[in-house]
Amino acid sequence: MIQTKNRRQVFLKTGIVCLFFIFLAGFAWWLGRTEKTVLLSNEGRTFEKARVVSIVEDNLTSEGTRAGYQTVEVEILTGEHKGEILEATSSSSYLYGANCTVGLRVIVIISESDDYMTVSVYNYDRGNQLYAILIFFLVVLGLIGGKKGWKSGVGLVFTFACIIFLFIPMVYRGYSPILSAVFLVVLVTVVVMLLIDGWTVKSACAMAGTIFGVGIAAVSAELFGRFAHLSGYNVSDIEDLIYIGEMMDIRIGGLMFAGILISALGAVMDVAMSVASTVNEIHEKTPSLGQKELFLSGIHVGRDMMGTMSNTLILAFAGGSINTFVYIYSYNYAYYQILNMYSVGLEILQGVSATLGVILTVPMVSFFTAGALKGFRSEKRWKGGSGEYEQ
Repeated sequence: MIQTKNRRQVFLKTGIVCLFFIFLAGFAWWLGRTEKTVLLSNEGRTFEKARVVSIVEDNLTSEGTRAGYQTVEVEILTGEHKGEILEATSSSSYLYGANCTVGLRVIVIISESDDYMTVSVYNYDRGNQLYAILIFFLVVLGLIGGKKGWKSGVGLVFTFACIIFLFIPMVYRGYSPILSAVFLVVLVTVVVMLLIDGWTVKSACAMAGTIFGVGIAAVSAELFGRFAHLSGYNVSDIEDLIYIGEMMDIRIGGLMFAGILISALGAVMDVAMSVASTVNEIHEKTPSLGQKELFLSGIHVGRDMMGTMSNTLILAFAGGSINTFVYIYSYNYAYYQILNMYSVGLEILQGVSATLGVILTVPMVSFFTAGALKGFRSEKRWKGGSGEYEQ
């Protein structure tokens, strides 16, 4: 009888999970059907894989450097011209072209107009290498992390898929970037936490703490932005974004704050689960501790995490702007000029807001977990001082 009941529960849970993911996939499919506004016409131009078969004219100078263009012959590996040998040019710029050698795999641009066709090397074909790096990372994560490591890998793939197939299409359709980011945060938090730990008091409290912490980061960014006269329209590539916004319904002003929510999610989720796990472990080892003691234990453990996670977030934002910092240092900008640059102000705003979310997550998760663990005692009660559970 008990086994039949357990099977029914497992079947019911599996059905609910399947229905949820079917709905999610349907929503993503519907979002993906959006007809995109053409900003740059690619008519008559395709990107194809190719392999260099010969060097017709090299651009290696007597000093050993490259200048100008290489002329090469390439074998097209994909598309309508697959199998054909075509002549192509390859530039020596840092962003485009490649230093071609015989056998090198590249991506070429084939431009056709009437009976005229030109072929140029766009870049190295590094797709297989990137896939190999990602697979290596997931394998190491699984081998070191065990079962939970593999689950973490699945959660990481799910998070990336949600950003690509849900968040970005929602923003493109004109939904508020901030509300779209909130939807993404709640969805990813719930799925990843359930995937890693199942439906437990620990995971539920970590979910609540994560959503609270990310919300704090968003509110802080909004308030600090108004206080310091900074907005989503002060980013460096705003002209291009405004042009995109004029051509479609994307709400450009909210993109920066949505980015803060997403960038803070990983660190806040990490802290929330770590604190919840610690409080839960302490409760299991020493169930005689009261709610106040468990709460304080979570705070004490969380204080160490605050320092490391704060550094993680600040350094992540700073690392993304290291080119700007080198540029500022090299040109010897004045102090007041540096302090009041939009780029510097935005980095401070993003770093402080995300870090504030991490800091305030610690007491909130500690409070949630301690309260939940000491509140759910309907099945067992601790006999104070006796060292036994009361049935």
